Amino acid sequence: MSGAATARDGKRLRLHVRGAVQGVGFRPYVYGLATRYRLGGFVANDPHGVVIEIEGERAADFVAALPLEKPPLARIDEISVQPIGAVASGAFCIRASEQGRVSTRIVADAATCPDCLGELFDPASRFHLYPFVNCTHCGPRYTIAERLPYDRAATAMKRFAMCAACAADYADPASRRFHAEAIACPQCGPRLSHGIAEIAAAIAAGSIVAIKGLGGYQLLCDARDDEAVTRLRQRKHRDQKPFAVMVGSKAVVAEIAEASAAELALLETTARPIVLMNSRRRLAPAIAPKLTRIGVMLPVSPLHRLIFHALQSAHPRSGESWVIVATSANPGGEPLLIDNGEAERRLAGIADLIVTHDRDIVTRADDSVASVVAGRTQFIRRARGYVPEPVRLARSVPPVLAVGGALKSTVTVTRGNEAFVSQHIGDLDTAEAVRFFEETVRHLLSTLDVDPVVVAHDLHPNMASTRFAEASGKRLIAVQHHHAHAASAMAEHGVEGPALALVLDGFGHGSDGGNWGGELLACEGTRFRRLGHLAPLRMPGGDRAAREPWRMAASVLHDLRRGADIAHRFAAQPQAMRLAALLDQRDVPTTTSAGRLFDAVAGLLGVQAVQSYEGEAAMKLEAQVGRPRVEAGGWAIENGVLSLLPLLGRLADGLDPVDGAELFHGTFAAACVDWIMRASRQTGITTVALSGGCFLNAILSAEIERGCIAAGLTPLLPRQVPPNDGGLSLGQAWVAALQLLEHQGLEGNV
Repeated sequence: MSGAATARDGKRLRLHVRGAVQGVGFRPYVYGLATRYRLGGFVANDPHGVVIEIEGERAADFVAALPLEKPPLARIDEISVQPIGAVASGAFCIRASEQGRVSTRIVADAATCPDCLGELFDPASRFHLYPFVNCTHCGPRYTIAERLPYDRAATAMKRFAMCAACAADYADPASRRFHAEAIACPQCGPRLSHGIAEIAAAIAAGSIVAIKGLGGYQLLCDARDDEAVTRLRQRKHRDQKPFAVMVGSKAVVAEIAEASAAELALLETTARPIVLMNSRRRLAPAIAPKLTRIGVMLPVSPLHRLIFHALQSAHPRSGESWVIVATSANPGGEPLLIDNGEAERRLAGIADLIVTHDRDIVTRADDSVASVVAGRTQFIRRARGYVPEPVRLARSVPPVLAVGGALKSTVTVTRGNEAFVSQHIGDLDTAEAVRFFEETVRHLLSTLDVDPVVVAHDLHPNMASTRFAEASGKRLIAVQHHHAHAASAMAEHGVEGPALALVLDGFGHGSDGGNWGGELLACEGTRFRRLGHLAPLRMPGGDRAAREPWRMAASVLHDLRRGADIAHRFAAQPQAMRLAALLDQRDVPTTTSAGRLFDAVAGLLGVQAVQSYEGEAAMKLEAQVGRPRVEAGGWAIENGVLSLLPLLGRLADGLDPVDGAELFHGTFAAACVDWIMRASRQTGITTVALSGGCFLNAILSAEIERGCIAAGLTPLLPRQVPPNDGGLSLGQAWVAALQLLEHQGLEGNV
């Protein structure tokens, strides 16, 4: 709080409150607080947040209480207080929003609050069994907002004229629906195309149902019915990639998973993410083939609650609760569907029943996915429930747009000391995905009212995001892929450097034009130095080797001088006979990728020969591990290059997959810690950023973090954004912003 003051002898105070304070019941809260202390004045939304003027003997009490009793969804970043001249005023009032250049923000969508749930199942309530009940404490926000300030006229609710009862609640400062912009009831609000009983009956009969959720369409089916789940896989052309499941309450989780207290707490947050937890294997085997963890979520909206209520009451099961698959309705990996007409067309061959409603989704947002690693939240995918909550930066920076990479795309916009990372967009490998990417850029810039001075992008020249940056007409700043990964972790921890960075991922375009992916860097400000890398592996077939782990395993056999083993070891692969000869050629591309190292091990151990989705081999390899173990002498470090060839030789001898996976995870983690410690001794740097998609591996992440702490180092892991390419745009934005500040400083010294 700044500018502390009191109102005495007719003095009046003006307060500006910045943060997430619009659309969360903040104005009625202020009204109630001012009324309690018998103050005059007003409260209003303005482009910067909320402005308050108060006058009266107990103004100081009001100022002290303001941050202490705020509504549950409100986030206060700053309160400034300044005395002004007295104004003749009567009772405290709520004024209309003030217009102007926007510097406030919208909060993320929030799961149905307990009060609305009570009304949902209360026969005496006018919201009884209404699937769109909400208030200022819950419901859609970002997904229905067109612009700021956050008023009904600037949301998807503008087409619904309020009935007398809703209008009365909306105008009543004593109601928790006072200026709840999404307020609606059965008389005046959105309506479903099908009844809840019909939806529940279809799921109970083994059908696949598409429903329009908060941020897009979802596909639902019975998670205990393997035939239904398999049919969903066939129709969606999703061979092995795991499905998330939804349970009706926290109590049901124990039936299907072994959840820690931290995982259950994350599950219950208002964001309602999908949370990865250890499976009890009591659902259809087709849910998560050959994986030990499943993604579990609780109902997000009243519609989900009503579906579970109907299933449990009309279709009860003996001795077990209902669990349903809840997966994104995005055919062929394309962006989430949000338009009713498009959903009817595109989902006709997938869903047996398509349930629409007439409230538009302005901004599509997939379900967020997270896990708990070492007691803290780690994002795999950050979207609904968290976006557009910003990452606070260590200092104010110029406005930057960063456009990320090609996979798991996000974009970031900086405004002051905040970095707004968009929702998960996905892989930019289709025209539809690129359109969604462009739509996200436009919406984020418009909502935040930001005109960027530069566009930051990846070094790779052929990415769709790079081409977009080049076509923007703005000044460009290219940021090397792994530097951006490191900077992402550093940005959220408020560190400019110096710091070491261990970046382990699948692929990134190196400064030398090579295929990087297992890098040890020294970072400071806008610069980085490559201290070392993983020993290069050949990639026979180029990009095809990233989809076929057996090829990377063959590459390891070649390096071990066991090329003669390739043909019979991988006899099931048509290209195996030719591969040994191919590996002898000089022009075979190489990579330092940690992701390809995981693939090689999965191929050597027979865990996965060919991948149907990105990271499948690594995930199934991790699923084999009970307790990671270290192979003595399993690695070598020379001139900054880390080689696991001694360990790989042992794994190539035909170890059991469990033994091999445990030795690999434990040895690779120990080798990485040794690598970092040597660099720390050489440079004197004790802070180390740990980032890249391989840090989604909970075992590797926890073991390396633990090893660094034991060695007296300070590890920084991404916590507010994913360590994979979903966090890339944040790192790009931070490097570009620091470069602008550095340039401004140089100009100022001329």
